[in-house]
Amino acid sequence: MPDWDLLITDANIATMRSGAGAYGTIENAALAVAAGRIAWVGPMSELPAGSADETRSAHGRWLSPALIDCHTHLVFAGDRAAEFEQRLNGATYEEIARAGGGIRSTVSATRQADQSLLIESARPRIEALVREGVATIEIKSGYGLDLDTELAMLDAARTLGEQYDAAVVTTFLGAHSVPAEFDGRTDAYIDYLISDVLPVVHERRLADAVDAYCESIAFSAEQVARLFESAAALGIPVKLHADQLSDCGGAELAASFNALSADHLEYASPAGVRALADAGSVAVLLPGPFLTLGEERAPPMEMLREHGVPMAIATDCNPGTSPICSLRLAMKLATSLFQLTPEECLAGVTRNASRALGLADDRGTLEEGKRADIAEWDINHPRELTYWAGLNQLNRLTINGKTMEKDS
Repeated sequence: MPDWDLLITDANIATMRSGAGAYGTIENAALAVAAGRIAWVGPMSELPAGSADETRSAHGRWLSPALIDCHTHLVFAGDRAAEFEQRLNGATYEEIARAGGGIRSTVSATRQADQSLLIESARPRIEALVREGVATIEIKSGYGLDLDTELAMLDAARTLGEQYDAAVVTTFLGAHSVPAEFDGRTDAYIDYLISDVLPVVHERRLADAVDAYCESIAFSAEQVARLFESAAALGIPVKLHADQLSDCGGAELAASFNALSADHLEYASPAGVRALADAGSVAVLLPGPFLTLGEERAPPMEMLREHGVPMAIATDCNPGTSPICSLRLAMKLATSLFQLTPEECLAGVTRNASRALGLADDRGTLEEGKRADIAEWDINHPRELTYWAGLNQLNRLTINGKTMEKDS
C-alpha cells in the first residue's frame, strides 16, 4: 500500500494539464503528496488504499497548481515614483530614458546599496507575491551593469530563494541598458559583458538564464546575438525582452536561439510569431508595463493563438514601468487589456509560466511526479481567479510538499 505525507480529499482540482478539458478539471477529487512530489491525483472514487501522515478535507474548495511569476525585476534599490508622475504629465518613456532617468536612475541607486539593503528591500515584494499563491519567482539582475553590482543582485536573489520557501529562478540581464561609463560605446559594453561579467556569473552558478533588452533605446539584434552566442557556448538558456516599443526583429532573434521565452511582443511581426511557434518559445505577456506606459498597441493575440504559441503572464515587477507586486492583478489586466480568457490566464501563470522558465517537467500542472506546489482557493470556479481584483481567495499554499502558515 502507498504511504503518503499528505492526502487532500473532497477537492475540486484544476490540474491545468494540457488536453485534459477545461482547466484540466477533476471534480470530487483527491491528491496525495510524498517526498515533496504529487504521488497520486484523481477522482475520490478511484483513490487507492493507503495511509498518510496528514489527511485533510478541502471541503469542496478548488486546488490549482501554485502560481509562477516568470518575469520580475524585484531586486533593486530606490524608486521611480517621480518618473511615474512625469509620464502622467506627458513625458514619454524614451524621453525620460534619454535624459538619464529610467533604468539609469535605478542603476545609480542600486550601485550605492549594499547586498543586505537589496535583500531587505525585496522582502515586501516577494512576500506580497507568496501571499497570493505564488510559489516560483523569476528574478532578473540588470540594475548594476557592472561586475560587482550584477553579482550582488544575483547573489541577493539566490539568498532570497534560500530564505523563503518559494523557489527563486535567477536571470542575468546585464544587457538591460548601456551604463553611463559606456556612453557611445555600446559594442564595447557588450564586449565587456562577454569577456568580464558573463564568465564570472557562470563560474559562480548565479544565473539560470541570460536575458537582454532588444530595442532601439537599448541593444540591437546583432549586439544581443553576440551575447547569446556566448551564453550558448556556456550552456546557459536565453530569453529576451523583445519588440516592446518597436519591431526590432526580437521575436525572430529569440527563436533563432531557441529561447525559453520572448517577453512583451507588442510589435512582434507575423514572421516573428511564426518563428516563435517553430522554436517552441513561450510568449510572456506583460500587461503591467502596457498599462503603466499607456501603450496602445497590444501583442498580436490572434496570431499567437493561431500559431499555437504558448502564452504566459507575469508581473514584470520593477520600479519604473511596472510597479506591480500582484500576479493576480496581472491576470486581471490581461483579460481587459489583451482579451485573454480566464483559462488562458490561469494557464499563463501555471503551465506556460513553468515552460517559460524551463521547468515544465517539474511544476506548473497537478499531475503525478510533479513538485507538490499547490494552491487551495475559496472559490466556486477557477474563472473567479481573474474575475476578482483586490480579493485574495487563497486558503492554503503548499510549496514543495510543505504547507505554509496562512500568515506567512
